[in-house]
Amino acid sequence: MKLTEDQIKEIKEQQTQQNITKRVTAPELERILYDAIPILDHGFIRVVDYMGDDTSIVQSARVSYGKGTKKVSTDSGLIKYLMRHWHSTPFEMCEIKYHVKLPIFIARQWIRHRTANVNEYSARYSILDKEFYLPEPKNLAAQSQSNRQGRGDILEGEKAKKVLALLKGDAEQTYDNYETMLNERYDGTIIDKNSVGLARELARMNLTLNTYTQWYWKTDLLNLMNFLRLRADHHAQYEIRAYADAMLETVKKWVPITYEAFMDYRVGGVEVSARGKEIIKKMMKGENINLDQSGLSKREWNELMEAFELKDKII
Repeated sequence: MKLTEDQIKEIKEQQTQQNITKRVTAPELERILYDAIPILDHGFIRVVDYMGDDTSIVQSARVSYGKGTKKVSTDSGLIKYLMRHWHSTPFEMCEIKYHVKLPIFIARQWIRHRTANVNEYSARYSILDKEFYLPEPKNLAAQSQSNRQGRGDILEGEKAKKVLALLKGDAEQTYDNYETMLNERYDGTIIDKNSVGLARELARMNLTLNTYTQWYWKTDLLNLMNFLRLRADHHAQYEIRAYADAMLETVKKWVPITYEAFMDYRVGGVEVSARGKEIIKKMMKGENINLDQSGLSKREWNELMEAFELKDKII
C-alpha cells in the first residue's frame, strides 16, 4: 500500500487535532484513529469517526443516565445477555465511520449490505488512480467443483503466471485507453492540447473491475457485526475477508466487551435447526444416525457434521 503525499498530509493533520469533548471515547481506538491500515496490495481502511462505546450499549439497554453501572463485570454480563438473546437495538446506539480503499469488484459485493451510509469517490468528477488489484499467487485458484461461488485448487506454475499477466495486461491497457479518451493523464497532464477529451462519466466505463475505488462507509455497530459475521467467515471471498478481519480488530479496540460477546456467540457459535438439534441429542445418547435417517439434505447434513467436528461428513 502506498499513500499519496496529499493523503499522508491529511492523516497527519487529522492526528494532530486536539478536541475537547464530554462524550465517551475509546482510548485504544483513539490511538489508531485516522491511521491507514493496509489491505491487499493497494487498499486500506481507516477509522475516521465513531460514536459511543460499551457503556453506551449498557446505558441504552437500561435507558439510564451516565455510563451505566460502575462494575465492568456487570456491564459485561448484560452485553452478553443481549448478544445471547438477540436483543439487538442497544447495539444500534454506537456508530463508526470508515474510509475504505478497495477494488471495484469487492465494492460491488460489499454494497449488497444495504445498511450503511456510503459516499464513493466520483469518477464523474475526478480521474481514478492508476492502481489495480493483482492477487498474490497463493490466492489464485480454480473454480470450485462443489461450490458455484467458491474457489478450488490453487493455480501453480505457468497457469498462475499466465493469469497474472492477463490481469495486469488488461488493466494497464484499459487504463491507457481511459487516459486517451479523457485526453488527460491521472496526474493531470493533458495529452493533446488541441483535442477535447471524452466526458469522465463515459470514459470510466472502460476500466476493469480490479481498479481501486474509495468510499466513506458509516454504519451502526449492529449492522457492522452483521456484515462481519458474514464477511469474516472462512467461507467468504478472501479479498473481502481481508477487509473484514482488519475491521474486526478495530471493533476489538472500540468496544472490547461487545467484541468478546460477538466472537463467542456469533462468530464462534453455531446455529442449529430443530431437526439438527434432535440429531445431535440422539448422537449424544449413543444412537447411530445416518444421512438417510436424518431427514436432512446432503448439504444440511455436512454443515451439521462440520459445525460439531463430527466424522460423518459425506463427500
